[in-house]
Amino acid sequence: QVQLVESGGGSVLTGGSLRLSCAASGYTYTMRCMAWFRQAPGKERERVAFIVNDGGTNYAGSVKGRFTISKDNAKNILYLQMNSLKPEDTAMYYCAADGSPGPACTLNFSYWGRGTQVTVSS
Repeated sequence: QVQLVESGGGSVLTGGSLRLSCAASGYTYTMRCMAWFRQAPGKERERVAFIVNDGGTNYAGSVKGRFTISKDNAKNILYLQMNSLKPEDTAMYYCAADGSPGPACTLNFSYWGRGTQVTVSS
């Protein structure tokens, strides 16, 4: 069992920045990877970025170069630094973790936070 709690969402102007945080607790040793997803009304859920335990990262093309995912392994906190924000970044952002019993991340995320809203106004 893993619990995830996001924070850091808010409303900003185009070009602004936000940093989202996700605190993980519980059986965090089962996590092989963590990710940020987002979903805007009327749109499908999109994986924004993920990070594996060895530090490797992957980004959606829509955010590459603007967003940075990182993790404080000692504190079990996942971050998403978002720069140069655009109105199209407006969405509910969710933190996810795999909780895999296996040795590697399979991108099958079993645990989800409740989400934090990000709104970017032009």
